[in-house]
Amino acid sequence: MLEFFANPYVSWTAWTLLYTVLIVGGVLFVVAYYTYAERKIMGAMQRRQGPMTVGPFGLLQPIADGIKLFSKETIIPSGAHRVVFLLAPMMLFALSLIAWAVIPFDKGWVLANINVGILYLFAVSSMTVYGVIMAGWASNSRYAFLGGLRSAAQMVSYEVSMGLIIVCVLLCTGSLNLQEIVLADRPFWMQVLLFPMFIVFLISILAETNRAPFDLPEGESEITGGFMVEYSAMTYALFFLGEYSAMILMSAMTTTLFLGGWLPPFGITALAFVPGIIWFAMKTLLIMFVFIWARATLPRFRYDQLMRLGWKVFLPLTLFWVVLTAGLLLTFDALPG
Repeated sequence: MLEFFANPYVSWTAWTLLYTVLIVGGVLFVVAYYTYAERKIMGAMQRRQGPMTVGPFGLLQPIADGIKLFSKETIIPSGAHRVVFLLAPMMLFALSLIAWAVIPFDKGWVLANINVGILYLFAVSSMTVYGVIMAGWASNSRYAFLGGLRSAAQMVSYEVSMGLIIVCVLLCTGSLNLQEIVLADRPFWMQVLLFPMFIVFLISILAETNRAPFDLPEGESEITGGFMVEYSAMTYALFFLGEYSAMILMSAMTTTLFLGGWLPPFGITALAFVPGIIWFAMKTLLIMFVFIWARATLPRFRYDQLMRLGWKVFLPLTLFWVVLTAGLLLTFDALPG
């Protein structure tokens, strides 16, 4: 038995499986209590209590919600395409998990340290559009189909801007590897240059994940619930888990690209004694709080306002900023070697 585990291929497979289980389990745990935190924080902002009766301080509310959803009967509409109807939520949930393979939690703490990690992330996040369209079409409902088309148009609009923002970061760091992006030397003037793109990226990930004030697919007053209106029980729970894990993923992606990942804030070496994963978690939690803050504060955009912001404001701005960034780096001979 010991000789079997001494084999390097077996050992590598075992460690990979263990690390995968830890990542998936950790993400699901954080998703469960992110919903609890969202309800508590929004309750405090709106002078309410939030969850408070299930367990001490309402801490068992996510578990109760999970048991309720997974114990209900999954109802499939008679006119729905059964295979695609069930495949769509599974696809969305799976995509929100496999993207974590390239996220570095600390130096060397990454499942797959590939040289094109940022392209992998962008490709996986782009594929979520397919799950949304599949769910809307397979439901055989005009409301669900309209919600799916609106969501697909919204996600595509903001992915273009997100791609150009990532190009700006790549110009400054000279690498597609996420660990090298974190460790790349960024002088103060470069941080100032990237700050407007950080703000645009923050707004874009709100639209990318269909969160307020850009939650147009779920406009109850307009299209009665969006692309998931025909889903219930476990299939609805998978959409719910996929949405929240995508929010956490985008928060981690923002931390990696703009906030220095696991490094101490502002390059303060005196804070280096704190483990890197703690800094990474704190920065990610800060971005996750922005999602909740925006939902509790801002009213929903109209669809024409959403499209105008994406195509007439963010797209020209990010295009201009790519040219400006490249020009400044060339002028000051600061392009990474």
